[in-house]
Amino acid sequence: MSEIKIKGQALNELAKMCHQVAVEKGFWDKERNLGEALMLIVTELAEAMEAHRLQDQENFKEELADTFIRLLDLCGGLNIDIEEEIAKKYERNKKRPYRHGKIC
Repeated sequence: MSEIKIKGQALNELAKMCHQVAVEKGFWDKERNLGEALMLIVTELAEAMEAHRLQDQENFKEELADTFIRLLDLCGGLNIDIEEEIAKKYERNKKRPYRHGKIC
């Protein structure tokens, strides 16, 4: 584990940290293609699904972590205050009807 503290960090701080590493590794050398960045997040989720299918719990957890790292990197790169956005969406979701009004 790195000497940089990761556990206990707020999401916005983690976003900065993940973005900094991505910049250092060259992923932001040119203007980032948003569609590509989003699909890389989807790819990490697909890899998690495959690990789940294979009942590989360690890889499943690693792919979920990769998903968060890519999401947080994107938030950091786009200067999105993800803590604020989650708080707003959380409040909206609390007001929605049971199962969002769907019968299923």
